[in-house]
Amino acid sequence: MAYAIRVHNYGGPEELRYEDVDTGEPGVGEVLVRQHAVGVNFIDIYQRSGLYKLPSLPAVLGSEAAGEVIGTGAGVEAFKIGDRVAYASAPGAYAAVRRVPVDKLVKLPDAIDYATAAAMMLQGMTARYLLRETYNVGPGTVLLFHAAAGGVGLIACQWARALGATVIGTVSTDAKAELAKANGATHAINVKREDFVARVKEITNGAGCDVVYDSVGKDTFPQSLDCLKPKGLWVSFGNSSGPVPPFELTALKGSLFATRPSLFAYTEKREDLEANAAELFEMVSSGKVQIAVNHRYPLSEAAEAHRALASRATTGSIILVP
Repeated sequence: MAYAIRVHNYGGPEELRYEDVDTGEPGVGEVLVRQHAVGVNFIDIYQRSGLYKLPSLPAVLGSEAAGEVIGTGAGVEAFKIGDRVAYASAPGAYAAVRRVPVDKLVKLPDAIDYATAAAMMLQGMTARYLLRETYNVGPGTVLLFHAAAGGVGLIACQWARALGATVIGTVSTDAKAELAKANGATHAINVKREDFVARVKEITNGAGCDVVYDSVGKDTFPQSLDCLKPKGLWVSFGNSSGPVPPFELTALKGSLFATRPSLFAYTEKREDLEANAAELFEMVSSGKVQIAVNHRYPLSEAAEAHRALASRATTGSIILVP
């Protein structure tokens, strides 16, 4: 038995219940992990609310964490008891101890602590596929990144700047603007008092951006499309303000491209997962990307973590500590 956060009904943060659950023994291809830190992400809120339906209820929320292997199931050869591990796409992370399929796990380098790992696996690998695969960012790229002071945003701004890009970030306060610029944004736009479309046109001398990364959704659409140059790419990878409403393809004027990527699609194959994680670990270990673990809550206070994240009052990453 071990404590976990479960949802029995869709709804608000009050639906998060701290309960003692039976972890069971690791099965074929599974390991038992004692978790030292658990990541909190907007997808957890979407699942808790029912925007993204869970396979069944009750269910343990969360999809990323870091910890140590304390048991192995049949057929497991790549991991042993005592290994430091992390993962980003294994539902059921809000728990002190849990079983994890080995095909979701990667070994954690000694140079990266558990809190950093839990805060960066989903967000960091998301930033990696966005910048390296969804659009191949490099010197000369001009990009707009919404929510630049958030968990993914701070990582992406640093990474994109290291790749030589011009990074324009949107934020909701002047303090967040300074934070975004301190983490690699070339320009920061406070959307509470500035028209981000007009500012992007001003910054780019009317040319527009090569790519817009949008995790905000309803509040930034369709204006994001107006920030792109002809044949530019709009990347919708989240909807913190609500889902993007249905739109006509004619909205993609100027031969624009639109995509809705997911981490799962970029890490489904084992070799892709390992390559993604390895590049993330290298960027963090080298100091080119620093992970801001700005908010920590006990596992039992997951509801407060959700309220803080939903309020957009947070910066950087949030973790739960079992």
